[in-house]
Amino acid sequence: MGVNAISVLQEILNGFDFSGLRDILLRVIPALLCITLHELAHGFTAYALGDDTAKAAGRLTLNPIKHLDPMGLLMMVIFGFGYAKPVPVDMRKFQNPKRGMAITALAGPLCNVLISLVFYFLYGLLILPLSGSSTGQLALEMMETTVVLSLAMAIFNILPVPPLDGSKVLFSLLSDEGYWKLMRYERYGFLILAALLFTNAIDGPLSWLLHKGLSLLLPAAKLGFALGQSLF
Repeated sequence: MGVNAISVLQEILNGFDFSGLRDILLRVIPALLCITLHELAHGFTAYALGDDTAKAAGRLTLNPIKHLDPMGLLMMVIFGFGYAKPVPVDMRKFQNPKRGMAITALAGPLCNVLISLVFYFLYGLLILPLSGSSTGQLALEMMETTVVLSLAMAIFNILPVPPLDGSKVLFSLLSDEGYWKLMRYERYGFLILAALLFTNAIDGPLSWLLHKGLSLLLPAAKLGFALGQSLF
């Protein structure tokens, strides 16, 4: 009976298509990395500027579950553009509230650009030694996916539409009166953002910016490849 059960299980596994699961993991793991470091950048920057709200909420952690927004992750996996659960920030604790909020908001997208640079460099550096095996090829694909998803997250979040980071940077340029007026209506920005996404109104510009950004970061991969040639 034991041998028969093992045989049946082996037949089931042999007939199962793992390619779909592999594709999901190739996007979910990089997405979790991008989301976690993005939110950590917000939290640590706010903490450095005098706001300990994120620290008190337990958000200065590498645990991706703490930063995960299920819908934002799903959007990253399916569309390549998404978001995380916002780190709590109390701008009243900043010495200069508007400037502190703008710097904190900008830290997330900048972190994502840095992630893309690092993983593009690693991709170029390791492409020669890793491309000869299936495991190595999987690692290369994951690096490449991380580059694209992280840059896409940076571009998406810099849009000047509440509640995205770009709106906080843009609002900081306004007068105090104008700033607080717009902040009152920030919660309605999500409706505007949802309309833009579901009507595909910004798909073209986002894709163009992504391809342009990847071409600007390409020298990092070329530098890694040149170094890899000498090392491997």
